[in-house]
Amino acid sequence: MDNEKNIPIEDGNEELNEAQTAENTTEEEGLTEENTVETDELEAGEESAETDSEKDPLDVALDEITKLKDQLLRTVAEFENYKKRTLKEKAELILNGGEKTVAAILPVLDDFERALADTHTDDPQAIKDGMDLIFKKFTKTLEGLGVHKIETDGQDFNVDFHEAVAMVPGMGDDKKGKVIDCIQTGYTLNDKVIRHAKVAVGQ
Repeated sequence: MDNEKNIPIEDGNEELNEAQTAENTTEEEGLTEENTVETDELEAGEESAETDSEKDPLDVALDEITKLKDQLLRTVAEFENYKKRTLKEKAELILNGGEKTVAAILPVLDDFERALADTHTDDPQAIKDGMDLIFKKFTKTLEGLGVHKIETDGQDFNVDFHEAVAMVPGMGDDKKGKVIDCIQTGYTLNDKVIRHAKVAVGQ
C-alpha cells in the first residue's frame, strides 16, 4: 500500500522539475537576448561617437563659413537687382510722370485748334463766349487733376499762400493786413502750394 502511494508523488515531482527547468531555460534565453540588444546599442553608440569625433572642428567651421558666404553673395545679388529695377522705374516715372496730365489737357488743346480754325464769324461776342467755354473746361480739367486756385479776394494775408509784392497805405484799419489786389493767381496741387499768389496788401 505504501509503495502504491509513493508512485504518484514521484511522478508529480518529475513533472514539476521539468516545468521549473523549462522556465529557467526561457528566462536565461530572455536575459541573453536583452544582453545582446544592449550590447548592440552600446556598440552603435560607440561607433556614432567615434564618427562625430572623427569630424575636424576646423572642417565644420569651414563648411559653415562657405554656407554663410553663399547666402551673403545671394543676398547682395538680389539687392543689386532690386536697386537697378528701382532706379529704372524711377527714371521711367520722371520721364512719363506727366502722361496723365498731358492726356487730360489734350481735349482743351483740341478746342483751341477748332476755335482758331473757325474763321466763319466776325462776331466778337461769339468769339468771347467760345473762349470762355474753353477756359471753364480747362479750369475744370485742372481741378480734376488736383489743381485749385488760391482765393485772395478779401482774405487775410497769409505767407503760406501769398507773396506780398506791394504794400498799399491809407486803406483804413479794416483793410490793414488784408489782400487788396491779386497780381498773379496762385495754385495748389493736392493741397500743396505750387505757386504762391502775388498780392498787394493793405498797410
